[in-house]
Amino acid sequence: MSANEIPQINEADTLIENLGECRFPSPFKKNCYTEQLFKTDDDRILFDITYAGTMKAIKEGRTLPSFESAGPRESIFFNPAETKVGIVTCGGLCPGLNDVIRNLVMGLQHSYGVSRIYGFRYGYEGLVTKYGHSPLLLDTDMVSDIHAQGGSILASSRGQQDTPTIVDTLQRMGIDILFVVGGDGTLRAANEISQECKLRNLKKSIIGIPKTIDNDIILLDKSFGFESAVSEAVKVINCAHVEAKGAPRGIGIVKLMGRDSGFIAAYASLASSEANFVLIPEVPLKLDGPNGFLAKLRERITTRDHAVIVVAEGAGQDLFKGADLGTDASGNKRHSDIGKYLRDRINADMKEHGIETSIKYIDPSYIIRSIPANAYDNAYCSHMAHNAVHAGMAGKTGMIVAMCHRAHVHLPLSLIAKGRKKVNVTSELWRGVLECTGQPVSWE
Repeated sequence: MSANEIPQINEADTLIENLGECRFPSPFKKNCYTEQLFKTDDDRILFDITYAGTMKAIKEGRTLPSFESAGPRESIFFNPAETKVGIVTCGGLCPGLNDVIRNLVMGLQHSYGVSRIYGFRYGYEGLVTKYGHSPLLLDTDMVSDIHAQGGSILASSRGQQDTPTIVDTLQRMGIDILFVVGGDGTLRAANEISQECKLRNLKKSIIGIPKTIDNDIILLDKSFGFESAVSEAVKVINCAHVEAKGAPRGIGIVKLMGRDSGFIAAYASLASSEANFVLIPEVPLKLDGPNGFLAKLRERITTRDHAVIVVAEGAGQDLFKGADLGTDASGNKRHSDIGKYLRDRINADMKEHGIETSIKYIDPSYIIRSIPANAYDNAYCSHMAHNAVHAGMAGKTGMIVAMCHRAHVHLPLSLIAKGRKKVNVTSELWRGVLECTGQPVSWE
């Protein structure tokens, strides 16, 4: 799914499940919050905000699908004094995880007076007794400084665990609200947990907070940690440029994260303005032939004496015909290493054409995802976490908090399975990359 492509959904797809009647007044009323700050389920944001889409729906007499606005409700479902909460972080690390944990705890304790908050360690493993990961009892003192650290104080893990066993743990511990922080695989599992709770008629709120450094979750404007990752990637590209310029016919190759979507590579290259070639999964890569990548690279080296190549990890996988590396613990197809493959092919091609080069290969993937969040992500994580708290306390379930059309909204977990966001190669973003690098539209 491209960045500008809108999946087909109807009004029923946008409905958020509520656990029941909200009988308790929000503690915010005691804090002199004005009525304007409270949201109702009738406060909504249109799904398709384009003029053409809106006019078409009106002409056809259709109801325009819309999403609930996120934010505090005047009345809440759970009694704060009796509420138990769980927090779990799953999948790969990402800048901002500790910010989310911190703001969940701060929001629960300061805004609602919830005191029993458990952090489940090592992802979904922490909710399965056989692994022996005892939960942490979290409070504001414990989390007060963690936003300055990278990673997650709860740690993480990949791989799906048995859903009924997870719900058994929630039931045994009396957890009323579970906040799940993770990517699309994690959120699909959260949806299964929500459905299992529903089957057992358990009044438990399952709230997802979407996390992916690749920025590839559909419908979201942007995922937290992405801004921080791009900022760090820019530094690496700039260093690769210095290395390339520092030797005769120097070539710098930077491999960045981007399994299925090239957003980090595209935005970082655009921000740096030092990349000469940007290779992403959305654009097929052809190495050989007069218009292939290697010919264009030789032309660049012979005319400008240096080149910087930025490649997303999922680019050029068609070059590895017949390669089957299986899947990782999250069920994602393992990719062949395009970075090292390019390095070796470029080196061989240059020698074949009598061009002596100096190639520097840089793979900063784990550095980029392990850094603390930057200022923008600090603020973004704060909004996401507090809106998740409001949703959970109001008895919402089977949903994620998200920013859509620059507004914070509630999205059903089931919508996440409708696809994956990808770079639209006809978009302004990719056009900007082409203009900045001067590379051809295709390698045919």
